[in-house]
This record gives sequence, structure tokens and C-alpha cells, in this order.
Amino acid sequence: MQRLLPALDELEKRAAILQTPPLAGREWFELLRQKLIPQLGDQAFLVVAVVGGTNIGKSVVFNHLAGCKASASSPLASGTKHPVLLVPEGFTASRRLEDVFPDFVLQEWTDANLALEESSAHRIFWRTAPELPSSLLILDTPDIDSDARVNWVRADAVRRCADVLIAVLTQQKYNDAAVKEFFRKAGDEDKSVLIVFNQVLLPEDDPYWPIWLKTFCEETHIQPDAVYLAPADRRAAEELRLPFFERSQNLNEGSTTNASTDNTPRNLSADLAKLKFREIRMRTLLGSLRELSHPQRGIPGYLKELRCASEDLGQTAERLTADSVIQIRNWPSPSNSAVVAEIRKWWQARQEGWARTINSTYSVVGNGLLWPIRAARRALQGDPVPVMDDYRSREWAAILSVMEELFDKLQWMANSGNDVIRPRLEEVLSGSARADLLNLLRTKHDALDFDEELRDVVNEQMLQLEKTQPDLFGLYRQLNNVSAAVRPVTSVVLFSIGFGPAGELVAPMLGHAAASAMVHVVADVAGGATAAIAGEAAVSKAAGSGAGMLQAWFHSLHSSFTSRRAAWLTRLIHDELLGNLPSELKAAAELTKCDAWSTIQDCVATLQRI
Repeated sequence: MQRLLPALDELEKRAAILQTPPLAGREWFELLRQKLIPQLGDQAFLVVAVVGGTNIGKSVVFNHLAGCKASASSPLASGTKHPVLLVPEGFTASRRLEDVFPDFVLQEWTDANLALEESSAHRIFWRTAPELPSSLLILDTPDIDSDARVNWVRADAVRRCADVLIAVLTQQKYNDAAVKEFFRKAGDEDKSVLIVFNQVLLPEDDPYWPIWLKTFCEETHIQPDAVYLAPADRRAAEELRLPFFERSQNLNEGSTTNASTDNTPRNLSADLAKLKFREIRMRTLLGSLRELSHPQRGIPGYLKELRCASEDLGQTAERLTADSVIQIRNWPSPSNSAVVAEIRKWWQARQEGWARTINSTYSVVGNGLLWPIRAARRALQGDPVPVMDDYRSREWAAILSVMEELFDKLQWMANSGNDVIRPRLEEVLSGSARADLLNLLRTKHDALDFDEELRDVVNEQMLQLEKTQPDLFGLYRQLNNVSAAVRPVTSVVLFSIGFGPAGELVAPMLGHAAASAMVHVVADVAGGATAAIAGEAAVSKAAGSGAGMLQAWFHSLHSSFTSRRAAWLTRLIHDELLGNLPSELKAAAELTKCDAWSTIQDCVATLQRI
């Protein structure tokens, strides 16, 4: 039990999205919480509850057990609103009543009329009864068939806590549907039941009470431990001198017979004291355990219910994961020139000695030589669009395409999904959700520093290259240093093929094939492969051996940047649109794999062996 309850609580939380009925209110769960957890233990005590329908004299029977007017009796229907409890002397010294009755607020009894007051709180008014055996607790209960539903809740809670029920019946109530439903649950839980037919006319009703008893027992599956008759005598009832006549019965052979007509009154309190406490206690606890492990009514039925709901949700969960719903296709890549420029800056910041001096000097001279040509191009073509601004525009177009596809897919899933997922998706798609998300994306997108983004990726990839492939990184460093030595020679070469100062005007006029070829040349220049272009034999051999690997790395750097940007969009969509829905669906679809599920199955298997 100690393992089972927290595992059930955990499983219910994980299964919340399945929208199955809650654990609270399920009969087996309330037995676990109200009976088994509070009362399992070595010490045997009996909880006896006087139960029955409206206005049949339950409080009269209870007061006879108490030997005083502990519970107020009323000629009006639904008199008792709260249970009244008799506790043996010294009981509370070793046990907490709050543990025995976990759903009630325990209040010490001061006035019998307190139990008649309306209140939303579930209260038990208790008092000490010195005449009770040390391990016997007796309760008077609210009506089990009244119009006030709160009375049913309180009576059910008492029934689950009880070991013995004193069922007070009358000619009018023994066949009542609500009464039989209450006692049918008691029969399923194998409660010990003593039946008292109250307000009986004797000897006129002697031929009839066996028929009432037989009908009641067949409909509720109860085999009573004892049967009593109490005559209709209002004055005797009020004066606590009502006689109780025990009658024997034989239900096992399919009929009820009046085998005894002994009219010697019985003392109900004395008869209760003679009950075999430990045997009855074990019987009721095992009855509750059987309900807990019942294939349909108990935990196995609950697990089956969750499994079916989980499997039904599984396909939706798969469709709503990030990989399948948010399809990032044709995401733009930054221009090679932007990546090359950033790589060059990275190397320049780390060059030392003569290589740093040569490259810095060359950059200054080169920028000076290029200035008039760039000015001429601006005059002809206007100011060039910054490279990363162009990327920003292309990425926003890709975002709009992704969002259009995403909303279309979510709408389709809302229209075709099951009853669990449909309301959640309709909530996501309702009102101005689409416009609000696009406005938010636009604001965040405009605020991004793409130069910083690219700088971070280049730095991250260069450091990773240094760490994971030190040989290739060393080759890269060598080529970059060697390129500094041959910079003047390579300038002439680059002029001749359309790059450098002349290339500022020539490149836009070249065809697609030529421009594509030159992109690779620029990439090689950025990687320090300029010496190969210059025709230096020793350097050319070194560059040739690593060119393929460097080219592959250059492409992976591009992929890293686009992956980072796509992940940014995915993260925003999840945070701002879908929230925890995909992860909740995934957890619900994998419910049968969680630890709580395994723990519950192990506990149920143990209970079934018991």
C-alpha cells in the first residue's frame, strides 16, 4: 500500500491529458485511501456503522448501542447530516481519529443537535463511551437515500472505513433502489453486516420479514452475520428501552426460514462486544484488497482504460512532435562571402608575428586600392545591400512558408483528431493566435544581430575543429600563415581571374558557371589555400592533401549556422504556440513505459497472490 498510493498519484498526473475520470470517486481508490492506508496494521479494532435509508430510526438504534441520546433523532426526513462517533475510553491515547477517518474533520461532541446542522464541511462529532469494548468504534450516519447528495458522500466514506455495518431496514426501505445500491457495494467488499428490521409489527409481520430479508440479500449479495427484529414502539424507542429480537436464517439453501421465535430481547452492545474482532477485521481488509485488484472494477480495469486511451492518442502524439509538425525545409544559407569574411576575421585575431603584420598591411593596402572601384560600383548600382541583411530577408520568407504549412497541418489535425487533442488544438488556433505569433516572430526576428550569430557559429566551429581534428586544424593554420608570405603574388593571380580590385566590377558580369567556380576559389583563399593558386609547389602539395577535408568542413559550418537558425524558430513555435502540448502527448503515449506504471503492476500482482 505504501508503494501503491504515490505511484497511482504520479500516474494520474502523467495521464492528465487523456482526460479519463479522476481517481477520486472511484470505489477502489477510495477504499485504498479511506480504509486500507489508514487502517492496515497489527492492532485489531472494529469500526461499526449504523446505516440505512431516510427516517427509519437509525439514530434510535445508535442511541440504544450508546446507552444514551448521543445522536439526535428527528421525526423529519434526513435528520442526521453528520456522522456521530462513539469511541472507547483510552482509544485516542494511542491512535489519531483523523488517521482512521481521513476525509472528516473530527470535532468533540457537546450537543446531540450538532449533527443536524447543515454544513459543507465533512464533520464527525465524537464522544467517549466508557461502556464500549476497548477496540470498538460505533457511528451513526446520514441517510443513504436522501435528496441531499452530500449525505451520500458522507455515508459512503463511513461505509468504506467500517468493518461492520448495522443495516437498519423497514418494510418500506428494504427494496429501495438507492438503499440496495449502497449495500451492494458493501457486499462486494465483504463487509460484516448485521440486519435490524425496525418498526416491525409483531406478530403480524412474522410471515413477511423472511421474504423481505431474502429479497434484500439476493439483490445485494449480502450474507448477514445476524438478523434482529425491533417492534414499532415509538415511546419505547424514545426512552431507550426498545427490545431487539434475534432471528436465525438459512440463506445458503436458497430460502429464509424463521428457525427461532425466541422473544428474549438481545443487548446489541453486548452482541457487538462478542464479535470476533480480528477475524472480522481480516475479512473486511481482504474484501477491500479484492476490490482493489478486481480485473474490471479495480486497478487492472483502470490500467486497461489508460492503456486504451494512451494508444488512441499515440498517433496524434507522433504527428505533433517537432520533427513531424514543424518541417524546416529549404532554409536559406548565408552567402559564402559572409562566411569567408568571418573566418578571415577569426584567423586575423589569432595570428602572431610576421603573418599578422603582413595580413594587416595587405588588408589596409587592399582596402585603399578597392575604394575607387567600390565607389564606381555604388555610382552604377547604388549602395550594396549588406550581406546579412539580404540573408535576413531570405530567412523571413522561409519563416512565413514554415508558419503557413504549420497552421494548415494543425487545423487538419484539429479537424480529424480525437476528442482529447481537438480542444487543445482549437485553443491554439483560436482567435488571433496566428497573427499574434507572426507579429511576435517578426519583432524577435528584426531584433536579431545576424553578424553576431554568424560570429558565434564560426568561433564555435573553429574551436571544435581545433579540439576534434587537431591535425586538420594545424594544416589550416599552416596554410593561413603561408598565404601571408605569398600575398603579393596571389594578388596578381586574383586580378587576372576577376577578384581583387578588378573583380569588384568584373564579377557581376560573369556567367553563373564562372561565378560558381570563383566562389570555391574565394573559399580556398579564406582557408589559406592561396599559395596553391600562386603555384608554390611545396605549399600546393600540402593544400591538395587537405583540400577535400577543408571543403567538407566549410559545408558543415554552413549547416551549423542554418541548424542554429532553424532551431531558433522551432523553439519559439513550441514556447509561444504549442507550449507543453507535444511533450505532454508524448508522455501520455508512452504511459505504459513509465516507472509508476511498472510499480503499480508489481503491486497489483502481489495483491492478487495474497
